[in-house]
Amino acid sequence: MNTLEKLGIFNVWANETLLRRLDSSVAAGKELPANALRLFSHVLNAQSIWLCRVVNEGCGVKVWQEHDLDGLHVLHEHTSARLASLCATTDEAELNRLVEYTNSLGQAYSTPVQDILTHAVVHASYHRGQVATRLREAGIEPVNTDFVTYCREQMGQAEPQL
Repeated sequence: MNTLEKLGIFNVWANETLLRRLDSSVAAGKELPANALRLFSHVLNAQSIWLCRVVNEGCGVKVWQEHDLDGLHVLHEHTSARLASLCATTDEAELNRLVEYTNSLGQAYSTPVQDILTHAVVHASYHRGQVATRLREAGIEPVNTDFVTYCREQMGQAEPQL
């Protein structure tokens, strides 16, 4: 398995792991902090936007559009596995193809597909860390969604996350 493929699968695992923690917190009667939901909404919105750019489709979400927990589940289901699939199946020529797009500020850019796919995973990891901080500040124990934790779990060297 190549690194990009592994990162795509990791991203699905990390999003699902975080969603399970959010679900279990709600089931335990805890109120999820709005800023944590806003940040995780941004993660999944950006993931969707980057996918749409790569496959040249219109996108139905905005960068900072907010979703409730049910909406986050839906967006994850529609985007995370699709991103992982692109990471796993995209050939060398496609990975090197330049994608022309305009960002949310109206600035035009051109970026290789492989950089977009890598960015989508790295960007999500950055913001999942911010979500963890917001959860902790609200008295909710965050879940570890580090890449190495995923790798250890896959190798049977760590306890699975909630």
